[in-house]
Amino acid sequence: MTEAIDWRAINRANWDERVAIHLKSPMYDLGPLRAGRARLQPIEAAELGPVAGLRILHLQCHFGRDSLVLAQQGAEVVGLDFSGPAIAAARSLAVELGLESHARFVEADVYDARAAVGEPAAFDRVFVTWGTIGWLPDIAEWARIVAHFLKPGGSLYFAEGHPAALVFDDAAAVDGVPGRYMPYFLDGPLVETNPTDYADPDARLANAKQCWFSHPLGAVVTALIAAGLRIEFLHEHPKVTWQMFAELVEDADGLFGWPDAPWLPLAYSLSARKPAA
Repeated sequence: MTEAIDWRAINRANWDERVAIHLKSPMYDLGPLRAGRARLQPIEAAELGPVAGLRILHLQCHFGRDSLVLAQQGAEVVGLDFSGPAIAAARSLAVELGLESHARFVEADVYDARAAVGEPAAFDRVFVTWGTIGWLPDIAEWARIVAHFLKPGGSLYFAEGHPAALVFDDAAAVDGVPGRYMPYFLDGPLVETNPTDYADPDARLANAKQCWFSHPLGAVVTALIAAGLRIEFLHEHPKVTWQMFAELVEDADGLFGWPDAPWLPLAYSLSARKPAA
C-alpha cells in the first residue's frame, strides 16, 4: 500500500466534513427513505435483483442511505465506513426509521474490515457502489476482502464511474469538451486540493486536500479473479448517477448522459460470484 503520504487521514478528514453537507443536500434527499419508498439508483436497481432475506455487507456506505434502502427492502445489512460522523449519522437514521435490528453500522477502514466486522463467509452479497475504490490504493487487497466475506455462492455487486471517463475534467475543458485530468495508468496517488463538493456547488471544504487512485478496468477485473471470484457480467453504461461533467444532461430517472450520441462510457457495473463449496 501507499504509505509515503497519509492518504487515509487526508481522505478521512475530507469525508468527515462532507457528511453534514450531504445530509442537507437534495442529491441525498432522505424524504423517500423516511416515507419508506426510497429506491436505489436505476442502474443497480435493475441489476441487483430482489434482496429480501439476504445478508448484505455494504462497504464504504457513507451515512448509510443505500444500506437503509436495502434494509427497508427486507435485507439484513452491515454497513462499514471509515468516517465517524458518517457512521454516527447512519446509526441515528437506523433508529429513527426503526431499522436498527436490520442494519448494523461499523466504523472502520475497508482494509480493517476483517477484524472490525467479523463474520467471514457470512454474506450473500457484498455491495459497493459509486465513488468508492478511487479512494483506496490497493485494489488486490480490496478484492481479497470482498471474497473473504462472501458465502460460497455469494456475489459482489459493484458499480462505479468508468475509469476511461475519469481521466477528463471540466476544469481543463476546451470548447466545452472536458480536458485531461489524470492518466488512466497512474502510478501512486493523485494528490490535489479541491474545496468543492459534488453534492452542493455552494459548499467549500476546509479539509480540501484529497488523495485519489486510478484503477483501470482490467486491474479491477483481474483482482477479483485472482481473489477466487468468477465474473458473471461486466456492463458499461453511457450514463452515470451524478453530473460528472457540466455538459451531461439529466434524464427522467435522474441519470446523467451525453447531450447527443454517447461519446464514451461514464459508468460500469459488474457481478462477481464466489464458487459454491
